[in-house]
Amino acid sequence: MTDDDAAPQGRDRGEELDALTGPEAVAVADDAPRPRGDYFVQSLERGLAVVKAFTAEEPELTLSEIARRTGMTRAAARRFVLTLVDLGYVGTVDRRFHLRPSVLELGYTYLSVMSVPQLMAPHLTALSDRLNETVSAAVLDGDDIVYVAWVGPRRVRVGGITIGTRLPAFVTSHGRVQLAELPEDRLTAYLERTPLEPRTSRTVTDPAVLRQRLAEVRAQGFALVDQELEEGVTSIAVPVRDAQGTVVASLNVGTHSRRLSPAALRRAALEPLRETARLVERDIGLLGVRPTPPGQL
Repeated sequence: MTDDDAAPQGRDRGEELDALTGPEAVAVADDAPRPRGDYFVQSLERGLAVVKAFTAEEPELTLSEIARRTGMTRAAARRFVLTLVDLGYVGTVDRRFHLRPSVLELGYTYLSVMSVPQLMAPHLTALSDRLNETVSAAVLDGDDIVYVAWVGPRRVRVGGITIGTRLPAFVTSHGRVQLAELPEDRLTAYLERTPLEPRTSRTVTDPAVLRQRLAEVRAQGFALVDQELEEGVTSIAVPVRDAQGTVVASLNVGTHSRRLSPAALRRAALEPLRETARLVERDIGLLGVRPTPPGQL
């Protein structure tokens, strides 16, 4: 009879505890080991490895499968699974193991205090490092866009923009990619009440032309604005959607127009922007909240 064929007995637990500290113990597989100090507790690492072995595609695993996925011996894996069963984090039915709802306790505190800008930060930092350009996130609040995150080189600073800065939506790539998704009646109301005041000689100030630009943005899924907000600054933005497909924010890459032409910026940044937006959308879905202006976070 194998370990997968019967419920573990108490005396086996003691034998497995010896296995954990004996020479036959096998370390958890780690594709990217991090430096570990003298404080490092390998048993904690192994317990977490068991929890992470379960996936949405395979929510139930045998002991052999858990051992294989974690890189442990079956004796070692069994000890950790039994402990997680005792703690209420893992259940077992018909010789197969599964995670129990109690495992959500491990992440609840983190999720309850996590803000959307904090959630976005690592993704924006990675994108900025990848492109060596300034990256930001913004939300539409009334007729303005509000910056909720900003990372990157300081060579491109538009009008002293910081987190919390508000700008007219029509003149920014952030704003256009979100205005383009408004229902027709709301867009018409916006265009009727909003003075399209020029910021540079390139700013679109004709409502009919702006409406056409927004239709193009909606069709292509991104907005590119070249020196309409500030001379010498070009930016490109993509939408961020919630689980229902509603646009709730946007991500933007900005650069100096002498560094990259609009066409070059599109070639360099559009797909990385879209990839980053998908990662942010995934995390927003897991968090279950919508981005909001800084004053409401």
